[in-house]
Amino acid sequence: MFCFQGLMFCPEACSLLLHNFCIYHISPPGHELGAAAICPDDPVLSADDLADQIAEVLNYFGLSAVMCMGVTAGAYILTLFAMKHRHRVHGLILISPICTAPCWTEWLYNKVMSNLVYFYGMCGVVKEFLLKRYFSKEVRGCSQVPESDLVQACKRSLEERQSSNVWRLLEAMNGRPDISEGLRKLKCRSLIFVGDRSPFHSEALHMTVKLDRRYSALVEVQSCGSMVTEEQPDAMLIPMEYFLMGYGMYRPSHFSVSPRSPLSPSCIAPELLSPESMGLKLKPIKTRISLEV
Repeated sequence: MFCFQGLMFCPEACSLLLHNFCIYHISPPGHELGAAAICPDDPVLSADDLADQIAEVLNYFGLSAVMCMGVTAGAYILTLFAMKHRHRVHGLILISPICTAPCWTEWLYNKVMSNLVYFYGMCGVVKEFLLKRYFSKEVRGCSQVPESDLVQACKRSLEERQSSNVWRLLEAMNGRPDISEGLRKLKCRSLIFVGDRSPFHSEALHMTVKLDRRYSALVEVQSCGSMVTEEQPDAMLIPMEYFLMGYGMYRPSHFSVSPRSPLSPSCIAPELLSPESMGLKLKPIKTRISLEV
């Protein structure tokens, strides 16, 4: 959920989303708040398995079709789900997405990080590896500039995760297949955001080329890392508004006009930004994976 806090606490973006959607947040198995360590005997799920579990979540809540938003690995899983279940996805909003299999350098980088997590847990080196993927250098800070509150909050969030569960997700994403060639078959609209300082910048450009240009758009955010939702959520507002206008969705019109928006913003009381009031479904549900014996 940390990936979306900046966006959801941006009042204008929050009002746009909450006016049009009931939001369901899906975490990888074992990554929800307060999750216990997954039993070591349970199989390590693949990226395909994780995409299939999204269908189980939708079935559980009785959702026939949805609009999907994901960041990096989550964007990959949601794209894969959209390719496998095209009738169930109205649109994709992807932040710093990936679509190819890891190259040798990325595979080796991931393997080193995965081994560190497996043997040493969420140690300082692993957190630094992950922060470099998430944020731009300016946000991470340096010897002369202290790290931002955003980075400190992210570190605390990482420390709360079960390292064995994080290892499972890293293994799944390091074994992901290339889905580039299937992207052109997607007929739902896609809106892609990527920071120009994200390590996944070239990947997002590659994905844009592979998607049908009639249904996709790319927004490059300057001086930003992968977590556009956290570093510069305001930069997402106007592109999202125009994207959603294509579906006939609008911001509430009974508020004063904002110079940053082609529509109208809203003023939301802080108590309405609690997960329960936002319609977030936080109670974990169990999904299954069929195993061949």
